[in-house]
Order: sequence, then structure tokens, then C-alpha cells
Amino acid sequence: MSFSKSYLSTKLDVVGIGNAIVDILIQVDDSFLKENNLKKGSMALLDEQKAKDLYYKFSAGLKTSGGSAANTLTGIAQLGGKSGFIGRVRNDELGKTFSKDIYNSGTIFNTPASEEGPSTARCMIFITPDAQRTMCTYLGASVLIEPEDLDFSLVENSKVVYLEGYLWDNSAAKRAFIKAAEVAKASGGEVALSLSDPFCVDRHRESFTELVTEYIDILFANESEIISLYQSHTFENALNELKNKCKISAITRGDKGSVILSKEDIININPYSFGKAIDTTGAGDIYAGGFLYGYTSGKDLKQCGKIGSICAGQIVTQLGPRSNTNLLELITNNL
Repeated sequence: MSFSKSYLSTKLDVVGIGNAIVDILIQVDDSFLKENNLKKGSMALLDEQKAKDLYYKFSAGLKTSGGSAANTLTGIAQLGGKSGFIGRVRNDELGKTFSKDIYNSGTIFNTPASEEGPSTARCMIFITPDAQRTMCTYLGASVLIEPEDLDFSLVENSKVVYLEGYLWDNSAAKRAFIKAAEVAKASGGEVALSLSDPFCVDRHRESFTELVTEYIDILFANESEIISLYQSHTFENALNELKNKCKISAITRGDKGSVILSKEDIININPYSFGKAIDTTGAGDIYAGGFLYGYTSGKDLKQCGKIGSICAGQIVTQLGPRSNTNLLELITNNL
């Protein structure tokens, strides 16, 4: 599905590049994880046959367009921002599910589906009663994004281009990232990056460090990821290493809230709670979405952090990464 070019008559707030994945959410108890040798809270990569077998078994689970960047972009759209997403799906059942769902969120998605090759990516997310998520992921077509797949009309017309660290495993996607960053900078935009996962950081520490220093204006990470990036012994040491590396950093710390770091200031943001946490899927993603919505709307950094924290505090009280609450009303009532 696509939007007409007339939609680009005004500047988009954020355009993201990332893995186009269909999330399939299933509530299970701890015994299921033990029976299937799954480590709670982990993310395991699957081959295509194993992914097909699991999907056949759990296809009745809640399906939603997913992937870290896609979650962030749809969060921005739910808040009333203008967002676009660039990612690769296959022309198959799950590819159509992804396209329809992200389209319905109000996010532009124009990347043509692959007609051959691996099937659409999917992530089986097993959620236990303690709200922990254990993921089994098949990346499929999502990692095949290349510079030629970029819609430069979206990149050039965005205030911020948002990059998902998970895609850094693929050399073609790396080239696409760098090209998008260059086009964004040349067009007067800014570049944001989510580090995505501490294991992803471990694999690409040197190139991530270089990317942050050379191209990134806004960095999103959690405490474990930023400690891993700079191989620090403490969070405070990691912040000292990060200071002055980029314009703004937003670091989430779970129930400790988050920290916004700029060249001028360090701002601590308290967490928000709106009920019992039942699913942490997409909490960091929608935090980034809330932050970027505030940032592109001209809010100060403390307000941006609070908006992100409010969004994250709400999303963990429900199943899945698409808010069933009016986020703008929630922000208005709590900011």
C-alpha cells in the first residue's frame, strides 16, 4: 500500500529504516519455555523451516506489524505525527499483513514487496505472566534492504531519519544506512539511531562507535547497550564516554526511568506507571517514538523524555506494541 506524493507537500516528522517483521504474540506460562528449551527474555534466530513450523502451530496469536523501527514510527503516527517507514517484505500472506497494519496506523510505507527469495520476517513473542518476552525470530526478507530500495523523497522530506541497529548485521543494509544519513544531512535533516540490542552492539562495537561519532545526532539505547558500546564498568562511566559524541542521547533504565544527555546538560526522567506490566514488547520503541514526536514538535528535552516515558509506561500494561489508549490524551493529562 502507498500514499500519494501529495502527502509530502509538508515535511514529514520522522522516516525510519528497519526490519519489517510481523510480530505474533502468544501468552504462555513458564513451563512452556522449559519444555521448548527457551531461555526467558532471550531472542533466538530461526531458519525458515523452523519459522514455518512455529507459525503453523501459533498462527492464531495476535499479529501486528513489528520490528523496532516500525514500532517507533507507528507510535509517532498514533500521536498525530507524520511518519514513514522503509523496509522489505515478501509478497506473501504475512507481507500483506504487515503492509495493511502499518498502513492503517497512518505511517507511509512504499517499499515494493519482493516477488522472490525469503518469505516475510516474523517474530514469535512468547509472553509469560511476569510480562517478560521471549522471542524466536526469522529475519527472512527484512534483511534484504539495499540502497536502491530507499525512497529518497521520504528521506529528503523528513526532519529526522531513524535507523534501527538490528539491520547493521547486513552489509547492504549498512550501505543503505550511510546513504540515508548522507541524504538526510544534505537535506538539512537529522539522523537518529537505536542501538537495538546489547548483543548487536557486541557484534559491531567498532563500527557503531564510528557511526555514532560521524553521523548520529540523536542516539537511543538502554543501559545495557550503552555500557556494552563503551565497555564501561558502570552506567556513569558510559555516560562520560558518550558525552559530546552526539547532539542528544536518550538512555532508558527500566524502572529507574531514563536519562537525557546533551552537550549542555544531563536530565533525569522519572518512569510513569499506569497499571500492572503484562508485556514489555515495544516499550523502548514507543519511548523513542514519544521522544521524537516531542522533539519534532519543538518540545524541550525534558518534555520529550517525559512524553517517551508516558508512552512506555502505558504500552507495558497491554498486549502488543500498538497502544489501545489515546496517547495524546494520556500525555495531556500527565505531562
